Amino acid sequence: MNKVILYGNLTRDPELKSLPGGGQVATFGVATNRRVKKGETWEDVPEFHNVVVFGRQAETSAQYLKKGSSALIEGRMQTRSWETPEKGKQYRTEVVAERVQFGSRASGSGGGPSTNSNAASSAPQSSKSDVGDDAIDYPAEDINPDDIPF
Repeated sequence: MNKVILYGNLTRDPELKSLPGGGQVATFGVATNRRVKKGETWEDVPEFHNVVVFGRQAETSAQYLKKGSSALIEGRMQTRSWETPEKGKQYRTEVVAERVQFGSRASGSGGGPSTNSNAASSAPQSSKSDVGDDAIDYPAEDINPDDIPF
């Protein structure tokens, strides 16, 4: 079984390229930590992984992820090899992502709804009293339990 699950932070912005057949491929690095005990203290040892994403997920990864973003990567390990005249045979082991989930964003890094308290205070005010602003407006008619489909 060849299954990889990583959760870490991107070490570089995703690089999006087009394939000759018209598809998209994105490559980026992910750093993870492994905790090891040295004497009486625990220490984080970083590990660095190369990730390759294809298709629509490559496009969305390149669009929404950036260096420092956290992401959960599910995929498989793959080792490629090639030969160059200067260096001879070379190898690269990478994670071919089948699924990329974007992690939580740090505050101040756009893309999501604003949590700025000034935005709420500049919103137009309703003519209702402050007591009932957060209340739910239920319909006036009674709901018959027999009408509920479950």
